[in-house]
Amino acid sequence: MHCLKALAISLPLTLGLPALAQTVSDVHFEAGNYGAMVSGTVIGREYIDYRLGAKKGQKLFAELTVSGTNGSGTVYFNILPPGSDDVAIYNSSVEGNSTTVTLTASGNWTIRVYQMGNDKDAGKTSGFNLDLSIQ
Repeated sequence: MHCLKALAISLPLTLGLPALAQTVSDVHFEAGNYGAMVSGTVIGREYIDYRLGAKKGQKLFAELTVSGTNGSGTVYFNILPPGSDDVAIYNSSVEGNSTTVTLTASGNWTIRVYQMGNDKDAGKTSGFNLDLSIQ
């Protein structure tokens, strides 16, 4: 995998949720590369959305690893298609933290990283690395 640095632009996401610091980061691959590694941290009920522009028929690879935690490290990701109302086509808490999916539509796809269980409820912190590519 040719995974170099990604350019990510963080924007606050306001959904009317009470005091949760949600972010959206647009991921752009450097010229000549089709992949990137992004890193982040989620705390408690927070989540981070990584947005990637892609075309129908391309393959999206995503692999999530925990880089450190003060809890159990229960970090997962969902893949949401363009225009989704939080309905995922892939849920890593059920299907595993590594996948390749064929994209069914063109547009901005979202990879949402979040915690579950006690880590989420107790406000634990987990660092993660997310390896992404589109071919």
